[in-house]
Amino acid sequence: MLTYHPGDSIAHRLDPRTKLFVQAAFAAAAFAHTTLSGLAWLSLVALAFLAAGRLSPLRAVRGYLPALPFLAAGPLVSVFAVDPATVSVGIDPASAFDPLLASYRVLLVLLVSAVYLHATPVRDSRAAIQRLVPGRTGRLLGVGVALVFRFLPLLRADLRRAREASAARLGSERSLRDRIRLVGAAGIRRAFGRADRLALALRARCFAWNPTLPALRFGKIDAVGLLVAAALGVAAVV
Repeated sequence: MLTYHPGDSIAHRLDPRTKLFVQAAFAAAAFAHTTLSGLAWLSLVALAFLAAGRLSPLRAVRGYLPALPFLAAGPLVSVFAVDPATVSVGIDPASAFDPLLASYRVLLVLLVSAVYLHATPVRDSRAAIQRLVPGRTGRLLGVGVALVFRFLPLLRADLRRAREASAARLGSERSLRDRIRLVGAAGIRRAFGRADRLALALRARCFAWNPTLPALRFGKIDAVGLLVAAALGVAAVV
């Protein structure tokens, strides 16, 4: 699971607002340039972002393993063509080209977002969102992002422990349906338990909409990041 890791890379030193602008500009450019050549130079940009965050491409891809089957499903399914007249199924490898480019485009966007997750503390993300979106809406979004970033890894760890406990009790001898039911029920119980404890902890700490957040300020290195975001934004509309 991709989480924040302290460091002194270029991505770590950037203001979180700059990183959000760069992510948004890269996503816009990726969905504007859908050709093979466009995705080729975007791949170089994504690799440069990974290098700026000192994040291994292999580790970034491993962090999105649950999403990879869905990205692969599109090209694989599009290979098969059904002829309604003869009710037969044919195989057309050429039809998988466009879905393959679309899946690869999404993967590039995920790799860039992995750099953000790797190089940005949760508190800084919340502070950036609340400063970009004014009012109570921004505070609500900031709280939501902070809770997702903090508790999604915990929920995944709970599911992993439930699966390991089931395997230790010869759960692998059960049918797939029973294994899914047991692990899923255990995961849901733990998720509701964590939610109850979180609500109690928030009340005990007099949870407020306006907590003291870390100070954010743009530095000299952010000028480079904003120029990159501007260049990607121009590339998205040209």
